Amino acid sequence: MNIDVSEALKALDNPTRLAILSLLKNPRQNFPEQEADADQLGVCVSIIQERVGLSQSTVSNYLAALQRAQLVTSQRIGPWTYYKRDEKKIAQLLAALKETI
Repeated sequence: MNIDVSEALKALDNPTRLAILSLLKNPRQNFPEQEADADQLGVCVSIIQERVGLSQSTVSNYLAALQRAQLVTSQRIGPWTYYKRDEKKIAQLLAALKETI
């Protein structure tokens, strides 16, 4: 399934969501407090929340929007949810924009 460009652009039309996606590009560097392998597993919502300084519910809503837009994936382990970028979908978005614009 190809990425919905309009949905992705809507998700990115928010400075904090864009910042979160950017921070997730280098998870080990940007989230050194993440004890698990951030490159493989992703970054826990609570750690992302601490970094951006917003409420957990707001950050969860922002991550849900990025996930609906297929820009991130999530993995639930016990009570924690970990997010990481979906590089394949991001590449599809960039290619679609290059063709369209």
